[in-house]
Amino acid sequence: MSGFGLSRERFALLFSVMLVAAAGNTAMQSLLPAIGRDLGVADLWVAAAFSLSALVWVAMAPVWAGRADRRGRRALMRLGLTGFISSMLVCGGALAAGLAGLAGGTMVFAIFILGRSLYGAFGSASPPAVQAYIAARTEGAERTRALAALASSFGLGTIVGPAIAPLFIFPPLGLAAPLVVFAGIGVLVLATLVLRLPDDAPTQIAHGTIVAYPSIGAADAPAVPEEGRPHHLRWRDKRVRPWLIAGVVGGHGQAAALGVIGFLVIDRLQLPPAHAQQWIAIVLMGGAGASLLAQWGLIPALDLSPRQLVLWGALLAAAGTIATGLVHSVYGLMLAFAIASMGFGLFRPGFTSGASLAVGLDEQNAVAGMVSSANGIPYVAAPAVGVALYQVALPLPFVATGAVMLVLAIWIAANLKAPLVREG
Repeated sequence: MSGFGLSRERFALLFSVMLVAAAGNTAMQSLLPAIGRDLGVADLWVAAAFSLSALVWVAMAPVWAGRADRRGRRALMRLGLTGFISSMLVCGGALAAGLAGLAGGTMVFAIFILGRSLYGAFGSASPPAVQAYIAARTEGAERTRALAALASSFGLGTIVGPAIAPLFIFPPLGLAAPLVVFAGIGVLVLATLVLRLPDDAPTQIAHGTIVAYPSIGAADAPAVPEEGRPHHLRWRDKRVRPWLIAGVVGGHGQAAALGVIGFLVIDRLQLPPAHAQQWIAIVLMGGAGASLLAQWGLIPALDLSPRQLVLWGALLAAAGTIATGLVHSVYGLMLAFAIASMGFGLFRPGFTSGASLAVGLDEQNAVAGMVSSANGIPYVAAPAVGVALYQVALPLPFVATGAVMLVLAIWIAANLKAPLVREG
């Protein structure tokens, strides 16, 4: 890449900033259920750690997006990486102390929640800064290609994180060791960023977009930075309201399923915590791979409309989540969760593109922020609700999610009959 100063080396560095955070967070998601069980901590505490982090992320991401130009983009990237590194060290240190018997489970998870809040508060500074840095140094088709390639960093990280986390489990840190290793990788990326990425001297203003809380199979809102202030757009606007309703409801279903899947693997396979992590990682990787197959393969090949994507995505997600709650073998879990993830992999880009196409060009920045908020809001409460249902009955959160997605598909069929496209 060239243009206003975005070389291949610089893009690779920006890509790595996003990749290390996505990989580290999904690696943590694969480790935490087993660690929580090993420490004797209630499953609800595990979900609460991610819920609070998501709440802080949703609150702070718009703040950092608005400051991407005023504070300097490289400075915000440094802040975001520092937040990620600090969070991983605090969380890893607390979990290691608990696993070594140096602290009780309640204290460990209180510190862990604090560490996750650090990531929500400061880790959310990196994505909008990276997007704004790219947007200010590219134009036209080059900008589109660069931002599309950048978005794939989250998808790739959701596979890489759980895949390599088991390689970093070693004494005396045990299951907490991968968190410390990912913090070290973050330090290397931060050092390279400081040494190799030029400070901000953009040729044009480009505001950072609000990026949703990172999760498996997430699809970020379209990044369409533009000069000036974003056009005012309300959630109750009838053009985007049906798409946002679909996104928020479907997002709650996905967040609830993700919050419980690790515990289901442990309980269905009757595994001790020390041996559960690798199977949790395999199931999560299968889900992430299926989601990427949908987004990178099926969507371009089938050329489905946004309405078709949300409708068929909701139906697939419904079938997959119900099956996930009912099967008992590891292969059944892998296949069912992959089907559910493929459905969500179709659904999220569908509602994202549907909302984008429903408004004019001067409203794209506003709708991107709204879509990102719709993607992030479900992770505030849905994981904890999923765990609460799980404690009543193991299949309940998955059957409930499947029912929600089925009802949503019926609602979509009735309320999204015609494409909502605006040319300008």
